Amino acid sequence: MSGETGGCQCGAVRFKVTGELGRASICHCRMCQKAFGGPYGALVSVNKADLEWTRGEPKRFASSNKVDRGFCGDCGTPLTFEWHSRIIDLAIAAFDDAASIKPVLQLDVERALPWVAGVSDLPVKTPEEEAKMQAYQATIVSHQHPDYDAAEWPLAK
Repeated sequence: MSGETGGCQCGAVRFKVTGELGRASICHCRMCQKAFGGPYGALVSVNKADLEWTRGEPKRFASSNKVDRGFCGDCGTPLTFEWHSRIIDLAIAAFDDAASIKPVLQLDVERALPWVAGVSDLPVKTPEEEAKMQAYQATIVSHQHPDYDAAEWPLAK
């Protein structure tokens, strides 16, 4: 898979990967939980030489003495885990086609939040509740950047 694009929620930072994607993983460490504001961080490795920032560039936070984390300075979307001189990890959900990037490994599982393993067992909404939710969602006007690059997008910078 190459030629993958992605970016932040507001569209201020966009990227393109011209080479192959590397190992996709889920990290349960506490720093990833806090950086992503979620139960884990989902990341995929790429060669830095194959990464182009096509719009803007992330701001960075040194989350430790070994790692910088990149994020959009406007909307806060987590984007990178920078730990190596030639390799960078990108947030899987920041890719336009995130569904095509399947993690193959879990890291730091001893720090996983105890309820993560049971998420797939949680109940889901009834069809009636889902229909009401879809009707409500149809009224929402998104200000989020679309999952593709578009010069005609109203908030394109």
